[in-house]
Amino acid sequence: MDATDQTPEPGSDPGSHPDADAVASRAELLPEEKEAGSADPQAQAEAILADSQERTEDPEGTRHDSNQTPG
Repeated sequence: MDATDQTPEPGSDPGSHPDADAVASRAELLPEEKEAGSADPQAQAEAILADSQERTEDPEGTRHDSNQTPG
């Protein structure tokens, strides 16, 4: 997207779901995560990526809801 194009990039909507490839990649558990166990690594990866995407794209809107967003 150039400076004059106001069309958002695909997946850049703060409420959109993360890319399926990114979720699949993040759902692969590390050895220590496998040892601890996970009921649904796919759902966990999707939730984490969606939250991260929302905080990245709308830091002002999420700052009050999360102590993870720097103030």
